[in-house]
Amino acid sequence: MRTHKIAAIPADGIGPEVIDAGCTVLSVLAQRMGDMQIDVTPFDWGSDHYRTHGVMMPEDALDQLKPFDAIYFGAVGAPDVPDHVTLWGLRLPICQGFDQYANVRPTKILPGVTSPLRGVEVGDLDWVIVRENSEGEYSGHGGRAHKGMPEEVATEVAIFTRVGVARIMRYAFTLAQSRPRKFLTVVTKSNAQRFGMVMWDEIAAEVAQDFPDVTWDKMLVDAMTVRMVKNPQSLDTIVATNLHADILSDLAGALAGSLGVAPTANIDPERRFPSMFEPIHGSAFDITGKGIANPVATFWTACQMLDHLGEADAAARLMRAVEKVCAEGIVTPDVGGTATTQDVTDAVCAAIRGDNT
Repeated sequence: MRTHKIAAIPADGIGPEVIDAGCTVLSVLAQRMGDMQIDVTPFDWGSDHYRTHGVMMPEDALDQLKPFDAIYFGAVGAPDVPDHVTLWGLRLPICQGFDQYANVRPTKILPGVTSPLRGVEVGDLDWVIVRENSEGEYSGHGGRAHKGMPEEVATEVAIFTRVGVARIMRYAFTLAQSRPRKFLTVVTKSNAQRFGMVMWDEIAAEVAQDFPDVTWDKMLVDAMTVRMVKNPQSLDTIVATNLHADILSDLAGALAGSLGVAPTANIDPERRFPSMFEPIHGSAFDITGKGIANPVATFWTACQMLDHLGEADAAARLMRAVEKVCAEGIVTPDVGGTATTQDVTDAVCAAIRGDNT
């Protein structure tokens, strides 16, 4: 019996609802597989913790998380707490503290989910966006001087290092190499950002020499948005900076039908620390407590987590169940359905139990 220790941080908004659904499905999946066990330990960190203690998580949070095999994260953000406080108080310290430098966001149109793009069907849009997750525009360097005065100055320093760029390029080329099309698109803004982005282009060309079987091209980020909308079939694996990939991956989720079906993995490829897995959609306070949050992104995120833990068969079984349920039209309102979070969760659990593949 293989046992995986999972730290669950539901956090804010719909996070507790979808993580609860995800844990339910993982429990049923473990029973169905019969040879693995998922042990989940919850942590009540987030905006409620902040209101009580003045911090989003305890000072020793990383030490508490370090023994786990993976982290299952819900969402962070609250209307009454500034966004930079919630993000820099919880999610980013975990990503940076555990050097989860590869943010991996697969995107495809699921059966039963309609893309807003005209004439684009299942199979026409199947991407993986690799986001550099440790430096760049979100490095946290900068400051403000003369605050509140007319001459106030604010700086946000984007930091790009050779080691940081090279390792994410190598990760992206390796991922592209593992996919059927073996095709990678490198996204920058090197026409206007002539230092960091030009270095990105140069390092991409250097790393590409080690992957002769991978075809690659370059796009400026503004042109990339057009290509994603007008010619989605031309793309496969994509790598971009922290900021650019953050924006492009939200566009990708919307083009696939909804952010409610979009997963994320924050990976430490060297496996020195636990990696963290989360849905893209955020805390979504407009639907919190209504029972209609889409759990599909959280289920797909669990598939990424299982793959990372070496449970490829379990991940495949879960993904088959999700696709079966979506194809049957059991979907939440964000993708045009009428099902509740519980309806989708129950249906996925039933599909897992009935899967004899």
